[in-house]
Amino acid sequence: MGKVGAGGGSPAGLSALLAGAGLLVLCVPGACCGGSCCPQLPPGSAPGWAATPGGFVGRGPRGRAAATPLPLLGRPLFAVAPGDRALSLERAPGTAAFVAMAPRAGRRRRSEAEPGKADRGEGASRSPRGMLRDGGQPGPGTLERDPDKATRFRMEELRLTSTTFALTGDSAHNQAMVHWSGHNSSVILILTKLYDYNLGSITESSLWRSTDYGTTYEKLNDKVGLKTILSYLYVCPTNKRKIMLLTDPEIESSLLISSDEGATYQKYRLNFYIQSLLFHPKQEDWILAYSQDQKLYSSAEFGRRWQLIQEGVVPNRFYWSVMGSNKEPDLVHLEARTIDGHSQYLTCRMQNCTEANRNKPFPGYIDPDSLIVQDDYVFVQLTSGGRPHYYVSYRRNAFAQMKLPKYALPKDMHVISTDENQVFAAVQEWNQNDTYNLYISDTRGVYFTLALENVQSSRGPEGNIMIDLYEVAGIKGMFLANKKIDNQVKTFITYNKGRDWRLLQAPDTDLRGDPVHCLLPYCSLHLHLKVSENPYTSGIIASRDTAPSIIVASGNIGSELSDSDISMFVSSDAGNTWRQIFEEEHSVLYLDQGGVLVAMKHTSLPIRHLWLSFDEGRSWSKYSFTSIPLFVDGVLGEPGEETLIMTVFGHFSHRSEWQLVKVDYKSIFDRRCAEEDYRPWQLHSQGEACIMGAKRVYKKRKSERKCMQGKYAGAMESEPCVCTEADFDCDYGYERHSNGQCLPAFWFNPSSLSKDCSLGQSYLNSTGYRKVVSNNCTDGVREQYTAKPQKCPGKAPRGLRIVTADGKLTAEQGHNVTLMVQLEEGDVQRTLIQVDFGDGVAVSYVNLSSMEDGIKHVYHNVGIFRVTVQVDNGLGSDSAVLYLHVTCPLEHVHLSLPFVTTKNKEVNATAVLWPSQVGTLTYVWWYGNNTEPLITLEGSISFKFTSEGMNTITVQVSAGNAILQDTKSIAVYEEFRSLRLSFSPNLDDYNPDIPEWRRDISRVIKKSLVEATGVPGEHILVAVLPGLPTAAELFVLPYQDPAGESKRSAEDLEQISELLIHKLNQNSVHFELKPGVQILVHAAHLTAAPLVDLTPTHSGSAMLMLLSVVFVGLAVFVIYKFKRRSPPRLDWKTHTLNLF
Repeated sequence: MGKVGAGGGSPAGLSALLAGAGLLVLCVPGACCGGSCCPQLPPGSAPGWAATPGGFVGRGPRGRAAATPLPLLGRPLFAVAPGDRALSLERAPGTAAFVAMAPRAGRRRRSEAEPGKADRGEGASRSPRGMLRDGGQPGPGTLERDPDKATRFRMEELRLTSTTFALTGDSAHNQAMVHWSGHNSSVILILTKLYDYNLGSITESSLWRSTDYGTTYEKLNDKVGLKTILSYLYVCPTNKRKIMLLTDPEIESSLLISSDEGATYQKYRLNFYIQSLLFHPKQEDWILAYSQDQKLYSSAEFGRRWQLIQEGVVPNRFYWSVMGSNKEPDLVHLEARTIDGHSQYLTCRMQNCTEANRNKPFPGYIDPDSLIVQDDYVFVQLTSGGRPHYYVSYRRNAFAQMKLPKYALPKDMHVISTDENQVFAAVQEWNQNDTYNLYISDTRGVYFTLALENVQSSRGPEGNIMIDLYEVAGIKGMFLANKKIDNQVKTFITYNKGRDWRLLQAPDTDLRGDPVHCLLPYCSLHLHLKVSENPYTSGIIASRDTAPSIIVASGNIGSELSDSDISMFVSSDAGNTWRQIFEEEHSVLYLDQGGVLVAMKHTSLPIRHLWLSFDEGRSWSKYSFTSIPLFVDGVLGEPGEETLIMTVFGHFSHRSEWQLVKVDYKSIFDRRCAEEDYRPWQLHSQGEACIMGAKRVYKKRKSERKCMQGKYAGAMESEPCVCTEADFDCDYGYERHSNGQCLPAFWFNPSSLSKDCSLGQSYLNSTGYRKVVSNNCTDGVREQYTAKPQKCPGKAPRGLRIVTADGKLTAEQGHNVTLMVQLEEGDVQRTLIQVDFGDGVAVSYVNLSSMEDGIKHVYHNVGIFRVTVQVDNGLGSDSAVLYLHVTCPLEHVHLSLPFVTTKNKEVNATAVLWPSQVGTLTYVWWYGNNTEPLITLEGSISFKFTSEGMNTITVQVSAGNAILQDTKSIAVYEEFRSLRLSFSPNLDDYNPDIPEWRRDISRVIKKSLVEATGVPGEHILVAVLPGLPTAAELFVLPYQDPAGESKRSAEDLEQISELLIHKLNQNSVHFELKPGVQILVHAAHLTAAPLVDLTPTHSGSAMLMLLSVVFVGLAVFVIYKFKRRSPPRLDWKTHTLNLF
């Protein structure tokens, strides 16, 4: 079952009771296989859920779609890497190890074996029963009220064959990773580490190897290097003999590779730091490595050599091609970020991923962290108009938008499963907060129908969404879900992929045999469907492909699911009936293909006993597995089908070495089972034998036979059933009413034809029903309910739309924009489509199929273009219009503004842009004491200032998603004087003509004037003008002190002006530009027109203004020469100067 949640994935940091086919497969951070991987965590940190941040899809273990990490407290943490049998253990410093065991929450597997159930009480022991207590003492209520229905406990202590081995010298090590090859291999590898919580790093490591199923171990530190510190252990999923060890990157970045199950190693140095690995699902030597700097590498030699594939790859969003869906096994799917931060879906070959060889299967950008490649499906998400839109590609064909009911309006979506050519998705709709609706799709994953409403959800510590949904292993179409009804959470079960749901019938009796009074629908059995972050609280459920009739879970009986009063329950008939087996939480292990159940109690105390059941939980026998009580850290079972050897990991005290107890269960069996040891059992749902369109009969071992299961275990016979209405679900657009009929929803028009339907062709006309995917029924009502092929009638075009591929109304000048033409109905194969892009270019097409990938066009100018499309098929026509804004990036904004102006005189302010033509813009002006801005579509405004003083003006220019601004200050006075200044010619040699230089020189000139004349600096403003030769404007201002007194009169300004001119004419004003370079300042001419600041980056209109200034200046000069003979005096008229 696939993961649910934006964060989530495979559980890690959870305790695990594991064995064989019932192995709990959890992610070790950084380990990957098949089509998914787990992120790397800092060495020594608590393993957590393999998060897939953001995005809307993912996959993980079967069962609860996501889980929460176990906090790093005084109890162990375990994790198993996918694709191998590695177990990770951890204990915090200074604390005793605690038992921490949780059964596997179900794993994605496919199996034909579905063993069945024994009749109630068959072969059950009649010995007195007692409850398991700490130390194995019988509990209260040992008298059996109903011996046929009560769970029986045999208190006589039996002994299991076991051996114990201590990892001597590693008592300080607080983390361990374990790999058991299995499958006829006796090799077990254990990597132990000391994580220093103060330093935050691994300081020691040891590698151990056993070749006798865990009886003895050899320390291999000398073979990997005595000073080498190892951080992670990886195993090739397709060849268990190939082992990879990763060194601690804080010391060195290297790989140690073994091809003989860890007997010998070769060391290879890396030039990058590995964060996660992804093994190929088929090719044992092919690996993808993700580095800490977001680069993706590939190796075709099992890590011996690496080649860079792509930079900027999104974490956990890279996948190998899926065999069957891709013809090229070396094809890699990945999500990469562009330079400007967008995400793209790319594919390329692992050894030839050049820019020219990369493909972009999805046109345009996608939402970050949204790419998922899973089985035959590829999913991406694209948000436009504030709403997320979800797209799917089936078998690598063109993407199609996923269709939910029209008004579902999803806020969030997570893909749960893609098994059996169908998508199971959890959708949070617009009116939901803590619940999700379950939807199930057609084969292509496009059209979705509702399966169950208001399924309970919660959020993990890492923010990952968890949905209370569990897929039962071994029986296709069977799910358990916790649904919220009137603020009560209840457990429901389905046998036909969500077509029908019902509550769970509570057991008839309790553990002691007393009757349980629980009447449906007011009272029922409720189960916890998650792997808990805390192994001592509720959250235990397990099923196995090799034992499909057996389900073990924790829960309670009552009106709703509760976190208190938790008991353990078992069903041996695939969820039809249930039996209470323990009043406290236990972890249950499946041995011998489910023929034997092993139970260990969750306790913080040391234990030496466990319980075995040979009759599917009806009776239990007490066995000791060690002579000295052990704090149990975890249990790992032998990989394979039979699972008859188990290793218990623990400590005698929190300061002792790791103790490895090998338990061999073979001695408890007398012989291997023969055919006569089995009986038939038929899968059913409340007596209904036809499930998913077939009757399935399994061979189940007789409960009184204590033999080891062999080739007959799980053998199945299947017979198809006659189709009935129960084998069909409502089709897309239809809803099931109280009378059971599927009728059109109010928003759905059943007469709508497919847009691909063309006159003379045929389409499938829905009956309102569609057969449940993977349902095997035949005949009956199949013909009546199956969609009928129907000739396409000629139909005029209707519902024509033209949109951009990314849903935006903007495009960038000089870049391709992809336009999509959409038609709700009409004969499209014989349709003439004419598209006018609005820039003088038009194209024509003869049918819509030739435009499926969109129409690409490049606009060479900016502006608003009217794009029109006309469709005509002879029966009618339709048209649509799109107003497209074509822009180019705005790079710079300069506010052109007078530096000084007169009170109550109109002032012009202009925003000068670079480039000058960028498309549709919005200008936001802030000036004076206004608290509200002025918003215009023009780049110039006029305004007046009614009071004296310094004022600030800011303009913000909005161009698409970019906003640029510039701010200038302007001085306002009733009157002022101004004079043009010139300089020694040598100043031009040092003038770079940039704004920063002009500002600095203006400050130096002002300082020189103040020193030469003694005039207070408050009366003087100097502005160096752009261009060559270098010139400046001097302003004499009527400064007024803060008290409002001593304001200079016109006569005072005249006297200051005369003094300044006198000093300038005497060459008394000068400054040193650099050592040895003196600059003289001269009085040039009176100004008679505004001087506008112009730079080469400004527009042509500004250049015309500069020319006008030059001509007016020449005219003033002539007047001055012929009419003024005396020394120049400052004109009292207001002069304005625009500064850059």
